[in-house]
Amino acid sequence: MPEWAIPVIIVGVVLVLLILFIAATYNALVVARNNYKNAFAQIDVQLKRRYDLIPNLVEAVKGYMAHERDTLEAVIQARNQAITAGQRAAANPGDPEAMTALGRAEGQLQGTLSRLFALSENYPDLKANQNMLSLQEELTSTENKVSFARQAYNDAVTTYNTKRQTFPNVLFAGMLGFTDAKWLEIEAPEQREAPKVKF
Repeated sequence: MPEWAIPVIIVGVVLVLLILFIAATYNALVVARNNYKNAFAQIDVQLKRRYDLIPNLVEAVKGYMAHERDTLEAVIQARNQAITAGQRAAANPGDPEAMTALGRAEGQLQGTLSRLFALSENYPDLKANQNMLSLQEELTSTENKVSFARQAYNDAVTTYNTKRQTFPNVLFAGMLGFTDAKWLEIEAPEQREAPKVKF
């Protein structure tokens, strides 16, 4: 065997091992990224369900709360903003700007819903309405599902970011196009809870 062959073989083995390591790192990051995108898809399903319930809720209270038109319009406007923010986030889950905008829009929506529910306490006939009670139950259930889905999403983002940021993955993650993902957080602490729905 020629004298130059041993260094060439060693360099070749090192290159093959490096390529295999980079491929394994890439595959692990792809799996983690797909996991958080799937987790966001579960949030998206629940948010769409809630967005679909809100017009029904507004219609149910409209006849009883005719003098509260500003509140009803604020709920619809907040819903529309949340839908837009949700669509943007769904197009690129984990994007820091999209997640921040969605968190802000969801906080505003929850705030307007809370105001609506607080005002509805002043209308005894509304509190006894069966359609309203059914909507209340569905909305409460959906809020709980959104909360659980958001927790699963945030856990998946944490796993992805940890894989991305740990050594030696951090050496290759940026070069391979893997950027940090952002949690979905409700911005105002008082809005972190689901609206209290009582009739």
